[in-house]
Amino acid sequence: MGQDVEAREFSREDRTLYRAKVRRCLDVFARMLSDRDFSVEHTHVGIEIEFNLVDDGADPALKNVETLEAIADDAFQTELGLFNIEINVPPTLVEGSGLDELESTLRDDLNAAQAKSSEVGAHLVMIGILPTLQDGHLSRDSLSANPRYHLLSDQILAARGEDIEIVIEGVDRLSTTADTIIPEAACTSTQLHLQVEPEDFAPMWNAAQAISGTQVAIGANSPFLLGQQLWHETRIALFEQATDTRSEELKAQGVRPRVFFGERWITSVFDLFEENVRYFPALLPIVDDEDPVEELEAGRIPSLSELRLHNGTIYRWNRPIYDIADGRPHLRIENRLLPAGPTVVDTMANAALFYGLVKMLGTSERPVWSQLSFKTAEDNFHEAARFGIETELYWPLVGQVPARDLVLRHLLPQAHAGLELLGVDQSVRDRLLGIIESRCTTGRNGSTWLIQEFEHQKRSAADRTAAMRATTRAYEELMHAGEPVHSWATRG
Repeated sequence: MGQDVEAREFSREDRTLYRAKVRRCLDVFARMLSDRDFSVEHTHVGIEIEFNLVDDGADPALKNVETLEAIADDAFQTELGLFNIEINVPPTLVEGSGLDELESTLRDDLNAAQAKSSEVGAHLVMIGILPTLQDGHLSRDSLSANPRYHLLSDQILAARGEDIEIVIEGVDRLSTTADTIIPEAACTSTQLHLQVEPEDFAPMWNAAQAISGTQVAIGANSPFLLGQQLWHETRIALFEQATDTRSEELKAQGVRPRVFFGERWITSVFDLFEENVRYFPALLPIVDDEDPVEELEAGRIPSLSELRLHNGTIYRWNRPIYDIADGRPHLRIENRLLPAGPTVVDTMANAALFYGLVKMLGTSERPVWSQLSFKTAEDNFHEAARFGIETELYWPLVGQVPARDLVLRHLLPQAHAGLELLGVDQSVRDRLLGIIESRCTTGRNGSTWLIQEFEHQKRSAADRTAAMRATTRAYEELMHAGEPVHSWATRG
C-alpha cells in the first residue's frame, strides 16, 4: 500500500512546503518526458496480490506479523489489516514464456508461504472480500502497526470531518460506519503492472479504462461483506467509500473522490499526474532533502519522491506509476480493479486478457475511445461490479451486449492478437485465454461459485455465519488445489 513513512504530526507549514515541492517535482517530470530516455526495449510486466489470513475455522486470523516472520521472504509484505499480507512478484519479460514463468514463481511462492504460515495458525486465501469478516474485525485494533496506515487513516478521517459511512445496496442492504479506514482492508486485490513508453502511455491507459467493465464482469470474486450478499464485485463500492475524504456537502459540490475512475480520456501521462496535483490536497505532506531540479541538471535521475508519495494516496483504478529501475526512469500502468483470486492460474488468465487487450486496443488505428464516451466506460465499470459476468455492457459498433458474448465474440480474438504483438508464445496465449473462454461459456467466475456454494451451505448450516464459514473452507480448499474456477463443482 505504498512506501513506508514514520509516525508524525503535520503542521500548516508542512503542507505549504509540500505543495511547493510537489509542483517542483511535476515541473521536473514534464522536462524529463521531453528529454530523458524512458524507452522500453522489451516489455516487462509484474503482479502484486493481497491475501487474507484465516485460522483453522476460516475466520480472519489477525496474525500478519507472525505470518511474515514465519514466511521470512522479502517478496511478502505487510498490508493495511492485521489479517492481510501482500506478495510482490518480481517483474519479468512478457514475451515468450514470460507469463508461464511468472505463474510458476507465484505458485511456488504461495505454496511455500502457505506451508510456513500454517505453522503459526494462519492460512493464505486469495479472494476479493473474505466472507467470514464480521463487524468486530473492522476496528482500529485490526490496523497493522506500520505508521503509514495509521497516518493515512487519521488524515482521511480529519479531512472528512466525520466517521466513514458504508452503504451498499445489493441483493441485501449493508449500512455501517467506521472511525478508521480499516474497512478498506477488507478489499484484497490483484494489481497488474505494465511497463510502457511515454508516447504509448495515453492510448494504453485509455484502452485500460475502456475494458475495465469487462475485466470486472469476468473476474468478479467479492459477493459478500459482513454477512450480506451485495454486488458481484462488492470490493469496488467498498473501496470507493472506505477511503472517501468527502463529506456529503463536498460531494454535492462536485469535489472529486480519492478513489477515482477519472473523468476524461487523456493525451499524455502528464495529464494524470497534473490532475492529481491540481485536484487533491496532500494526505501525507512529507518533504525530503532532494532538489529535483539540481538532480536533473546534474545529469542524475531525480526520485521525485513527493510526487510519487502524493500519487500513491490517489487511488485511480488504473494508476500511473513513475519509478526508477537499473538507474533509468520508467513508466507503467498499475491496473488495480481486479479482486484477488480465485486461483493462481485464474489470476494469470486475467492478466493475459488485460495485457493482450491493452496492447491491441492501444495500437488500433481507430481507437475504441474515439467511439466510446468516458461516462459510458465508467457506467460499464460500475454495472459490471454490481451484476458480474451476466452484466450487459455497451461496446462501440456492437451496442448493448452481455459481457460473456462481448468477450467471446469480439474481445478474445483481439486479446490473442495483442499477446502475439507482445511476442507471447502461442501455447501460453491459448492456455490462459482458453480459461477466460471457458469462464464465459460456463458463466462461472469466483462470485457465481461463491453465491451458489453459499446457497447450498445454508440448507444444512446452523445459521448464516456457519454457512459463510463452510463456504470459505470449501473455497480455500479449491483455491489451493489450483484448478481454474470455471471447473469448480458446486453443490447448490
